[in-house]
Amino acid sequence: MQIVIFGATGMVGIQLAKQALYNGHNVRAFGRNVFTADLPKNDQLELIQGALFDQQQVYDAIKGTDAVICSLGGDSTGSDMTRSLGIKNIITQMQKAHVPRIVALGEMSILNADNDTLIMDQPNFPAKLLPINREHLKAYQYLKASLLDWTMVCPPEIIDSEATGNFITSLDYAPIPDSYNISAADLALFMLSELNKNEFIKHRVGICS
Repeated sequence: MQIVIFGATGMVGIQLAKQALYNGHNVRAFGRNVFTADLPKNDQLELIQGALFDQQQVYDAIKGTDAVICSLGGDSTGSDMTRSLGIKNIITQMQKAHVPRIVALGEMSILNADNDTLIMDQPNFPAKLLPINREHLKAYQYLKASLLDWTMVCPPEIIDSEATGNFITSLDYAPIPDSYNISAADLALFMLSELNKNEFIKHRVGICS
Protein backbone atom coordinates (compact mmCIF):
# COMPACT_ATOMS: atom_id res chain seq x y z
CA MET A 1 0.00 0.00 0.00
CA GLN A 2 1.18 3.55 -0.74
CA ILE A 3 0.59 5.71 2.34
CA VAL A 4 1.22 9.38 3.03
CA ILE A 5 1.70 10.41 6.65
CA PHE A 6 1.03 13.99 7.73
CA GLY A 7 2.63 14.84 11.06
CA ALA A 8 5.32 12.26 10.36
CA THR A 9 7.93 13.91 12.58
CA GLY A 10 5.94 13.77 15.81
CA MET A 11 6.09 11.04 18.44
CA VAL A 12 3.23 9.08 16.89
CA GLY A 13 4.14 9.97 13.31
CA ILE A 14 7.63 8.50 13.60
CA GLN A 15 6.16 5.28 15.00
CA LEU A 16 3.66 5.20 12.13
CA ALA A 17 6.43 5.56 9.57
CA LYS A 18 8.64 2.89 11.17
CA GLN A 19 5.84 0.37 11.53
CA ALA A 20 4.40 1.01 8.06
CA LEU A 21 7.82 0.41 6.51
CA TYR A 22 8.31 -2.73 8.62
CA ASN A 23 5.00 -4.02 7.27
CA GLY A 24 6.12 -3.48 3.69
CA HIS A 25 4.19 -0.32 2.82
CA ASN A 26 5.57 2.47 0.66
CA VAL A 27 5.53 5.63 2.76
CA ARG A 28 5.57 9.33 2.00
CA ALA A 29 6.45 11.34 5.10
CA PHE A 30 5.24 14.94 4.84
CA GLY A 31 6.34 17.77 7.09
CA ARG A 32 8.50 20.84 7.57
CA ASN A 33 11.33 18.99 9.33
CA VAL A 34 11.35 15.57 7.70
CA PHE A 35 15.04 15.74 6.77
CA THR A 36 16.14 16.37 10.36
CA ALA A 37 13.69 14.04 12.13
CA ASP A 38 14.53 10.59 13.48
CA LEU A 39 12.98 8.78 10.53
CA PRO A 40 14.45 5.48 9.33
CA LYS A 41 16.55 5.22 6.20
CA ASN A 42 14.61 3.02 3.80
CA ASP A 43 14.24 2.80 0.04
CA GLN A 44 10.46 2.65 0.49
CA LEU A 45 10.39 5.96 2.39
CA GLU A 46 10.01 9.24 0.51
CA LEU A 47 10.62 12.42 2.50
CA ILE A 48 8.51 15.38 1.39
CA GLN A 49 9.34 18.73 2.95
CA GLY A 50 6.28 20.92 2.68
CA ALA A 51 3.83 23.28 4.31
CA LEU A 52 0.56 21.88 5.61
CA PHE A 53 -1.47 24.90 4.48
CA ASP A 54 -0.03 24.89 0.93
CA GLN A 55 -2.75 23.40 -1.27
CA GLN A 56 -0.50 22.31 -4.14
CA GLN A 57 2.14 20.72 -1.94
CA VAL A 58 -0.45 18.75 0.01
CA TYR A 59 -2.22 17.68 -3.19
CA ASP A 60 1.05 16.50 -4.74
CA ALA A 61 1.85 14.47 -1.61
CA ILE A 62 -1.55 12.77 -1.64
CA LYS A 63 -1.91 12.16 -5.38
CA GLY A 64 -1.27 8.53 -6.32
CA THR A 65 -1.50 7.16 -2.78
CA ASP A 66 -3.95 4.58 -1.47
CA ALA A 67 -4.57 6.18 1.90
CA VAL A 68 -3.71 9.03 4.23
CA ILE A 69 -2.70 8.89 7.88
CA CYS A 70 -2.93 12.16 9.78
CA SER A 71 -1.17 12.58 13.13
CA LEU A 72 -0.95 16.36 13.24
CA GLY A 73 0.26 18.12 16.34
CA GLY A 74 0.08 21.74 17.39
CA ASP A 75 0.72 23.99 20.35
CA SER A 76 -0.89 23.30 23.69
CA THR A 77 -3.14 26.37 23.54
CA GLY A 78 -4.95 25.45 20.33
CA SER A 79 -4.28 28.94 18.95
CA ASP A 80 -2.28 27.87 15.88
CA MET A 81 -5.19 25.90 14.33
CA THR A 82 -2.79 23.38 12.81
CA ARG A 83 -5.06 20.45 13.56
CA SER A 84 -8.31 21.89 12.23
CA LEU A 85 -7.18 23.94 9.24
CA GLY A 86 -4.51 21.39 8.41
CA ILE A 87 -6.98 18.53 8.18
CA LYS A 88 -9.39 20.77 6.31
CA ASN A 89 -6.78 21.24 3.58
CA ILE A 90 -5.92 17.54 3.60
CA ILE A 91 -9.60 16.64 3.14
CA THR A 92 -9.95 19.08 0.24
CA GLN A 93 -6.88 17.73 -1.53
CA MET A 94 -7.89 14.10 -0.91
CA GLN A 95 -11.21 14.75 -2.61
CA LYS A 96 -9.44 16.38 -5.57
CA ALA A 97 -7.00 13.48 -5.82
CA HIS A 98 -9.77 10.86 -5.43
CA VAL A 99 -8.13 9.25 -2.40
CA PRO A 100 -11.00 8.33 -0.07
CA ARG A 101 -9.38 6.67 2.97
CA ILE A 102 -7.97 8.50 5.98
CA VAL A 103 -7.15 7.48 9.54
CA ALA A 104 -6.65 10.56 11.70
CA LEU A 105 -5.50 11.20 15.25
CA GLY A 106 -7.89 13.01 17.57
CA GLU A 107 -8.27 13.22 21.35
CA MET A 108 -10.33 11.39 23.98
CA SER A 109 -12.24 14.55 24.95
CA ILE A 110 -14.23 14.55 21.69
CA LEU A 111 -15.70 11.11 22.38
CA ASN A 112 -19.27 10.74 23.62
CA ALA A 113 -20.03 10.86 27.33
CA ASP A 114 -22.69 8.68 28.97
CA ASN A 115 -25.43 11.20 28.28
CA ASP A 116 -24.51 11.53 24.59
CA THR A 117 -22.80 14.85 25.06
CA LEU A 118 -19.04 15.01 24.58
CA ILE A 119 -16.52 14.38 27.33
CA MET A 120 -15.23 17.93 26.86
CA ASP A 121 -18.75 19.28 27.52
CA GLN A 122 -18.95 17.82 31.02
CA PRO A 123 -19.10 20.30 33.94
CA ASN A 124 -15.92 18.97 35.55
CA PHE A 125 -13.80 19.11 32.37
CA PRO A 126 -10.72 21.35 32.92
CA ALA A 127 -11.36 24.74 31.35
CA LYS A 128 -7.68 25.23 30.48
CA LEU A 129 -7.88 22.26 28.09
CA LEU A 130 -10.89 23.51 26.15
CA PRO A 131 -9.03 25.58 23.49
CA ILE A 132 -6.92 22.66 22.28
CA ASN A 133 -9.85 20.27 22.46
CA ARG A 134 -11.99 22.64 20.41
CA GLU A 135 -9.29 22.27 17.75
CA HIS A 136 -9.68 18.49 17.83
CA LEU A 137 -13.45 18.92 17.67
CA LYS A 138 -13.23 21.13 14.58
CA ALA A 139 -11.01 18.56 12.89
CA TYR A 140 -13.55 15.86 13.67
CA GLN A 141 -16.38 18.02 12.34
CA TYR A 142 -14.53 18.56 9.07
CA LEU A 143 -14.07 14.81 8.69
CA LYS A 144 -17.69 14.08 9.58
CA ALA A 145 -18.94 16.55 6.97
CA SER A 146 -16.74 15.09 4.23
CA LEU A 147 -17.48 12.26 1.82
CA LEU A 148 -14.30 10.45 2.81
CA ASP A 149 -13.98 7.02 4.41
CA TRP A 150 -12.60 8.42 7.63
CA THR A 151 -11.72 7.05 11.04
CA MET A 152 -10.64 9.27 13.93
CA VAL A 153 -8.68 7.56 16.69
CA CYS A 154 -9.14 9.37 20.01
CA PRO A 155 -6.57 8.45 22.66
CA PRO A 156 -5.99 9.76 26.19
CA GLU A 157 -2.45 10.74 27.22
CA ILE A 158 0.13 9.40 24.75
CA ILE A 159 3.35 8.11 26.29
CA ASP A 160 6.65 7.49 24.53
CA SER A 161 7.07 3.75 24.98
CA GLU A 162 7.28 0.57 22.97
CA ALA A 163 4.42 -1.44 21.51
CA THR A 164 2.81 -4.08 23.69
CA GLY A 165 -0.17 -5.05 21.57
CA ASN A 166 -2.27 -4.85 24.74
CA PHE A 167 -4.93 -2.19 24.29
CA ILE A 168 -8.70 -1.93 24.11
CA THR A 169 -10.94 0.09 21.81
CA SER A 170 -14.52 1.34 21.86
CA LEU A 171 -16.77 2.79 19.17
CA ASP A 172 -17.44 6.53 19.75
CA TYR A 173 -16.93 6.20 23.54
CA ALA A 174 -13.92 5.85 25.83
CA PRO A 175 -13.11 2.21 26.63
CA ILE A 176 -14.00 0.74 30.01
CA PRO A 177 -11.90 0.32 32.05
CA ASP A 178 -9.87 3.33 30.92
CA SER A 179 -6.21 3.51 31.93
CA TYR A 180 -6.04 7.09 30.59
CA ASN A 181 -2.88 6.41 28.60
CA ILE A 182 -1.63 4.61 25.51
CA SER A 183 1.89 4.18 24.13
CA ALA A 184 2.72 5.96 20.88
CA ALA A 185 3.81 2.64 19.40
CA ASP A 186 0.54 0.88 20.30
CA LEU A 187 -1.41 3.82 18.93
CA ALA A 188 0.47 3.57 15.63
CA LEU A 189 -0.08 -0.19 15.62
CA PHE A 190 -3.83 0.28 15.88
CA MET A 191 -4.02 3.07 13.31
CA LEU A 192 -2.21 0.97 10.73
CA SER A 193 -4.35 -2.05 11.58
CA GLU A 194 -7.51 0.01 11.07
CA LEU A 195 -6.18 1.17 7.72
CA ASN A 196 -6.19 -2.47 6.61
CA LYS A 197 -9.28 -3.77 8.41
CA ASN A 198 -11.65 -0.81 7.88
CA GLU A 199 -13.69 -1.72 10.97
CA PHE A 200 -14.48 1.83 12.11
CA ILE A 201 -15.20 3.79 8.94
CA LYS A 202 -17.03 7.09 9.63
CA HIS A 203 -16.57 6.69 13.38
CA ARG A 204 -14.43 7.88 16.25
CA VAL A 205 -12.58 5.21 18.20
CA GLY A 206 -11.63 5.39 21.86
CA ILE A 207 -8.43 3.53 22.75
CA CYS A 208 -6.33 2.93 25.86
CA SER A 209 -3.83 0.45 27.27
